[in-house]
Amino acid sequence: MPHLTRDDTVFVLHLNDEGVTDTENVLGPPQITEINTLLDEVLASEGPAALVTTGAGKFFSTGLDTAWVLEHVDQVDAYTQSVQELLARLLTFPMPTAAAVQGHAFGGGALVAIAHDHIVMRADRGYICMPGITIGASYAPGSVLLVADRLPVRPAHEMLMTGRRYGGELARDLGIADAAVAVDEVLAAAITYGRTHQNTRGRTLGEIKSSRYASTVAALQATVTGVGDQAAIAGS
Repeated sequence: MPHLTRDDTVFVLHLNDEGVTDTENVLGPPQITEINTLLDEVLASEGPAALVTTGAGKFFSTGLDTAWVLEHVDQVDAYTQSVQELLARLLTFPMPTAAAVQGHAFGGGALVAIAHDHIVMRADRGYICMPGITIGASYAPGSVLLVADRLPVRPAHEMLMTGRRYGGELARDLGIADAAVAVDEVLAAAITYGRTHQNTRGRTLGEIKSSRYASTVAALQATVTGVGDQAAIAGS
């Protein structure tokens, strides 16, 4: 399950099980619940603070738990909505946030990274990618707007329409990521960003984010319907 560590004023949300580095860090219902609990813990802290999210091993996160989806088609709409609400929460989190993308970030995992204020990627390996178009998987409208709102126009269009995979240096050059560094520097760079801006933590920052991304947040928080029907067709 995801877990939390702390580097002084910077909280580090790990998407992997503690001590485990060989999983895809999927965001299934149990993981979504646990992440929200951990974010509650972060918000309960006082004083300057920042949030960094990272994975371990080969994967940052491959996103939604597709195996769970095919086994629980009747619950897919509620599950998808919980993911969308988490993205809205990260997008408007009232402290500086950074994604330390040390490995592959696909689909929902890419969206989690994109919802952060700042993205640091590994330069030599690992991709960020929205593969829906290549596998016939639809996105909820809020996810599309999140990509469009957070990335430059042409890269956002290409990412959604082609499913292209972007390595760290290319992602940085196109404005998808903010930095591309050696793998052993990814987490440290994200923590440095958080510590640099930790004093912005608070109500004002949350209000600015909520205003800046109001349309996207509204779409992410809208009721999700019909995704379960698509999953049923895909699994039939």
